[in-house]
Amino acid sequence: MKRLHYCQHVPFEGLGSIATWADAAGFQISGTRFYRDDPLPDVDNLEWLVIMGGPMNIYEEGAHPWLRDEKKVIHQAIVRGKTVLGICLGAQLVADVLGAAVKANRYREIGWFPIYKTTAAEKIRVAAALPDGLPVLHWHGDTFDLPDGAVNLAKSDACDHQGFVFNQRVVGLQFHLEATPQSLERLILHCRSEIDGSPYVQDPAVMLADPTRFTAANKAMDRLLDELNRP
Repeated sequence: MKRLHYCQHVPFEGLGSIATWADAAGFQISGTRFYRDDPLPDVDNLEWLVIMGGPMNIYEEGAHPWLRDEKKVIHQAIVRGKTVLGICLGAQLVADVLGAAVKANRYREIGWFPIYKTTAAEKIRVAAALPDGLPVLHWHGDTFDLPDGAVNLAKSDACDHQGFVFNQRVVGLQFHLEATPQSLERLILHCRSEIDGSPYVQDPAVMLADPTRFTAANKAMDRLLDELNRP
């Protein structure tokens, strides 16, 4: 049985729809919840490493010293050829481990906005999971430069680098395909101070208004995970 291990930084940003997919695909699921001081895994004992989001920044190692050890585990997983998926903060951590800069984006991006696939992405297998123009849930103020050797998957009007693939097995997504209405409600509750009325920040009522957006995003996540799970 394959083992999927996830790193969760705060109680309100969990696996979402990824847990449903992994259970149906027969994975053994384990996790490190840093807010509970859970230990990090032995990378040799897992096939997948999934790194979730969080309100902290990748450079806040003084406030969150576990970030140093998390980055080491991400590096080990990449070097040893594991499947690695980073989401939002997770994608920024993967980009940082791969040597790319993580910095403030020119806009804060919170809400449902479409992403547009790059020309380079058309040659990447996992990109087939992302319909061009798909509205996805964003919740970030930082962004990443593209790591050397990685392919830029998509961009939005507010952010040039929305995702990347490195060596076919390592994927970073700035957005939240795994989101459910319940997980978004928790994000709104805990991070409401970031909803500042700036150009690419939506009102909570707008974000929660259309349940079909979650269905379409979760379907895209399932397809992306299916592609990553192929031999």
